[in-house]
Amino acid sequence: MNRKYIYPVLIIIVTVGFYYFEGYLDNNRVMPNEDGENGNKGFFYLPTSTTGSVIIHNNYSLSYSEKHEQAEWVAYELKKGHMSTNNFKRPFFEEDRKVKTSSADWRNYKKSGYDRGHLCPAGDRRFTYKAFEETFLTSNISPMNHEFNRGVWNDLEKKVRYWAKTYNAIYVVTGGVLVNDLPAIGYEHVSVPRYFYKVIFDNSSTNPKMIGFLIPHVDIQKELQEFVVPVDKIEELTGIDFFDKLDDKTENKLESSITIKKWKF
Repeated sequence: MNRKYIYPVLIIIVTVGFYYFEGYLDNNRVMPNEDGENGNKGFFYLPTSTTGSVIIHNNYSLSYSEKHEQAEWVAYELKKGHMSTNNFKRPFFEEDRKVKTSSADWRNYKKSGYDRGHLCPAGDRRFTYKAFEETFLTSNISPMNHEFNRGVWNDLEKKVRYWAKTYNAIYVVTGGVLVNDLPAIGYEHVSVPRYFYKVIFDNSSTNPKMIGFLIPHVDIQKELQEFVVPVDKIEELTGIDFFDKLDDKTENKLESSITIKKWKF
């Protein structure tokens, strides 16, 4: 082959190979473990994506919605060993370079009246500074009313950490309910959800359990149990199948029921 054709051909081969490798990751949707490795240690299959934009980070993964300029879900494993009292200095928010369409600029939130609300909480990733810093990507935030963010949402985040300590390891999927005709902030029109959800799955025993929370995005003073709903309801609202890789019998049983009594409140 003529030398002048060798380099273009190599570039094409590498590009095609990278494309298929990315497709392999998206199709298998494997959650990395706490060491940031796609191994057999502590992984689970991620929810379905309605956008086709699944981003795998070292310590959480997400499905990004360009239409709403935020993640439709963020998923991660939270272990008892992740709990830490490290008091790291808060970094600046930065755009997520892995989002091909570019995640929203943090300036959209400036003077908007809304907090830059974490989906994967910084408090769940204090075991290393890199893990902590990774939660400050703008793909991991959503506009949150300050009282909501510091109130009932914070209470739920603390409860999730309590369950991680109690059950050793849980899986968390969280986000805003992204639908049409939502109010928006900033020059990129970042949607402001009217509801936020969390789905928690405990598979640490022979009797797995699952619980879903659907909370109105307002300053609301109620016990967390008041917001428990069947996971099926959250799936209907979002169009997301949270644990489609479970066998159908187990998935249907866990997602259709409310199991407050099985969880230590």
